[in-house]
Amino acid sequence: MKILAIAWNVFRESLRDKVFFNLLIFSALMVACVGAISTLTVGDPGKIVADIGLAAMNAFGVLMAIFLGVSLVSKEIARRTIYNVLSKPIRRDQFLLGKYLGLSLTLLTNMGVMAVVLTGVFVFVENRFAPGLLIAIGMIYCELLVIVAVALLFSTFTTATLSAIFTLSVYLLGHLSALWLSVVENSTGLAKPLGYTLYHLLPNLEHFNYKGYALLPIPEGWIAMSLGYGVAYIVSLLALAMLIFQHREFK
Repeated sequence: MKILAIAWNVFRESLRDKVFFNLLIFSALMVACVGAISTLTVGDPGKIVADIGLAAMNAFGVLMAIFLGVSLVSKEIARRTIYNVLSKPIRRDQFLLGKYLGLSLTLLTNMGVMAVVLTGVFVFVENRFAPGLLIAIGMIYCELLVIVAVALLFSTFTTATLSAIFTLSVYLLGHLSALWLSVVENSTGLAKPLGYTLYHLLPNLEHFNYKGYALLPIPEGWIAMSLGYGVAYIVSLLALAMLIFQHREFK
């Protein structure tokens, strides 16, 4: 119950921070997209809607995951409310887990509304429903859950600014895993083992990139593999964050 209470409080605070303004921006983008499609003479309108919509959802979601994620702990420290929270009968791991679940709920709500907008626009343009579109959206949400866990981990031992920079770097490198691996394979000396270590430690976010399959059949077993990878990575990140936070001293 303590974890759920913290999660609900984070969700309410997110609403007060007016995070839902991004939904208005997304909706306007979709409306503009529909208007632009009517003037196009080449290309598949449905694919254009899907590509633009999923890219917009990913961009909005990542920005929210990073900048709200890094503030989960740092905001409490800056306000010095962390002392009041930890003085209550609540464990530090419960505090972190509640924060994580609260932001996850905020992102789920935002993604749900944006999914309705995007699906509605697609059906309006194509006069059909594409189940793969919802799967691609679901995988974007899984990616955001990993990003939130990364942001939460960094926020347990560094400042909000550095946490945002580190998390954004992890996100960018996570989508450049293939390029990173090719660079490492062509490197020499100590750079090679260090590169391989970093490659295996950083999340490969391309496992959640289903945008190209939104309107195509998804290979068998891919979804289960992606979900399993995501769960394992999130659990590992949260466990490490709890371990660090448990031994952190506040002055």
